Amino acid sequence: MTVFTRRGLMLVLSSPSGAGKTTIVNDLLNSERRLKTSVSVTTRPKRLSEIDGRDYYFVSPEEFNRRIEAGDFFEHAEVFGNMYGTPRQFVMDSLTDGDDVVFDIDWQGTQQISQSARDDLVTIFILPPSLEELELRLRGRNQDSEDIIRSRMQEASAELSHWAEYNYIVVNYDLHESVKIVKSILEAERYRRKRQVGLASFVNNMRILPH
Repeated sequence: MTVFTRRGLMLVLSSPSGAGKTTIVNDLLNSERRLKTSVSVTTRPKRLSEIDGRDYYFVSPEEFNRRIEAGDFFEHAEVFGNMYGTPRQFVMDSLTDGDDVVFDIDWQGTQQISQSARDDLVTIFILPPSLEELELRLRGRNQDSEDIIRSRMQEASAELSHWAEYNYIVVNYDLHESVKIVKSILEAERYRRKRQVGLASFVNNMRILPH
């Protein structure tokens, strides 16, 4: 079987908090070959279950601002009073090597990436079946205070207004089915002509008639 070079892609999943994107991302990472995730840098306090360097790189606001000034981030955004950023070099090296990178980020981060790497970007917005279901999922996590849940529900309305900026929309009625849909999108995007950078040489060689 002939294998030729493919440039990796950046797969972005966004949604209101609680709509299921993080669970979908984790499923993709466990099942998809040559799919990576970039560990984000954040100023958010570390939760008890989290490990520095695996879940996030936890830094001070001062260190985060220093990295912004140094141009270290592909994108960065403030979410609920905390800063999040994606290291640039890891992503670009992965794409060159033919690996795909998946992002669990909001619409602000998606817009920033789109401004500098639109050709490498595939964006999916995950919608909840309803706002009532979204609130039930947030409460079911038993992770956040009542104030934070109210804040997330208020923020959901603003986030939902950006759905039309995305390439694909998936309504997460059923998690298993949503994962299947996202996988099919990823597989199709991998075969786009523009990403198969070795394809032109492969086809041209076939067009050379034997003497």
